[in-house]
Amino acid sequence: MSAEANKGSEQVRSAELVAALCLATDLGMGFPFEHGLHTTLIAMRLGDRLGIDRSTALQTYYACLLSHAGCTTDAHVTAEIFRDSLTARFNPVMYGPRRRMLSGLLRSLPEPGRAAPVRALQVARRLPRVAREVPPQIAAACEVAAMLAGRVGLPPSVAGLLAFITDRWDGRGLLRRAKGEQIPLPMRIVHVATDAALQRVLVGADAAVRVVRERAGGAFDPEVAACLADNADEILPFDEPESWEETLAREPGRQRMLTGEGIDRALAAMGSFADLISPNLAGHSAGVAELAEAAAQRCGIGLEGTTTVRRAALVHDLGRVAIGAQIWEKPGPLSADEWEQVRLHPYHTERILSRSSFLSALGAVAGAHHERLDGVGYHRAVSGADLTMPARVVAAADAYHAMTEPRGHRPAMRSADAAAALAREARAGRLDGDAVTAVVEAAGQRAPRLQRPAGLTEREAEVIAMLARGLQTKQVARALGISIKTADRHVQNAYRKVGVSSRAAATLFAMEHGLVAWGELPMVRRPTRS
Repeated sequence: MSAEANKGSEQVRSAELVAALCLATDLGMGFPFEHGLHTTLIAMRLGDRLGIDRSTALQTYYACLLSHAGCTTDAHVTAEIFRDSLTARFNPVMYGPRRRMLSGLLRSLPEPGRAAPVRALQVARRLPRVAREVPPQIAAACEVAAMLAGRVGLPPSVAGLLAFITDRWDGRGLLRRAKGEQIPLPMRIVHVATDAALQRVLVGADAAVRVVRERAGGAFDPEVAACLADNADEILPFDEPESWEETLAREPGRQRMLTGEGIDRALAAMGSFADLISPNLAGHSAGVAELAEAAAQRCGIGLEGTTTVRRAALVHDLGRVAIGAQIWEKPGPLSADEWEQVRLHPYHTERILSRSSFLSALGAVAGAHHERLDGVGYHRAVSGADLTMPARVVAAADAYHAMTEPRGHRPAMRSADAAAALAREARAGRLDGDAVTAVVEAAGQRAPRLQRPAGLTEREAEVIAMLARGLQTKQVARALGISIKTADRHVQNAYRKVGVSSRAAATLFAMEHGLVAWGELPMVRRPTRS
């Protein structure tokens, strides 16, 4: 099958990618993992009870999954004003009476644990910023959510709904865009499901039903609220381990599929969602993907490997959203606790991608972008033998691209300085030498002169790699166009320098030092016995 034919036949469900993005928004909002899936299941069960048609159900389904997709918009501003307390203090009362809404907002402003006078001063200083900056920020979040909906392949009818995320039945929503039946029915369902799901986590199912009843006619469409309250026994229970599968199964109508470039656009949208966590990260994921793809082509890892590199790089930083924006923006050294949070962001990336059968194949590469060959990386601290070549390329591309971007604690490095720093990492045995060379060349910089480990010459390193792939000395000689005697001399010299005496030990050395990686050992065809 040709590359173009294969590209056309590749497909993945839109629901898988959108549901994975929903998992990321859980982390970004500070909700329990799979909270967004539970909210969507509540919305779909509620829609069944209301007897909505298939088109309305489709809009409800995707609008609910994407209802918090704008949560990383201006996250650094939110962090400056509210720190991490907005979700905990305001979201539970945002559908309550106006007095409770205002109280929740005020309680979100001061830092917990500070003395009363300090808290009062913080409220006084931050409240004007709330009035000035929060409404346009919320509007921007709605706009971003709508844009992301389009980029993951959803119809304009879904994107248009996301403008009504903060509206209320009584017209007292934060943006006051609509009220009553002016709010599309799918969003009136989403509002009730969103509050019911959160209250269920906070106070339990019975109390959640009471809260929904109390808010009927205020924040909620009375008919929709009454339907949930009257049928709570069927709508609210969950079989937790099955949430992902049930959510995918509840997609209304025919499954929506993405193919070829549509998949890349959706993955790029997910990467952009992550990059919005900090202004310093704008374009980071797309930039790493472009650089990594070009480097992968130079490394000769094939079409499939290059595609994996590009796509894994697009989503490698999804886990950043689990860490507060104030940490990514911090101008000084991180505390021990902050550093531990940062070290876990690749873990969160893997966790988000792991539920989807399609995305999980990218997760092993994406989640390894801070691993190093000498085992000092994170989050698993694995060594070279466990790192595939695609993972090594993404790690090198991410390191280079990050160096050329500003951070809260340092300015951006010049491209030449970043290339030199990357070369030092390769010489120290932390980054793969071939990946570094490919990345530096792809970035338009002069390739560094890198010494092979154990003093191996380029030819000896090449011979070791061939032995690791299963070639015999005779086959090595034929492949290199040299005599068997010369090939054997290279083998013996390499063994002596490395300090091994067997092919198996040489293979392990090759994998540990980036001469060949797991998954890159093609089987050598052996003569069959007659």
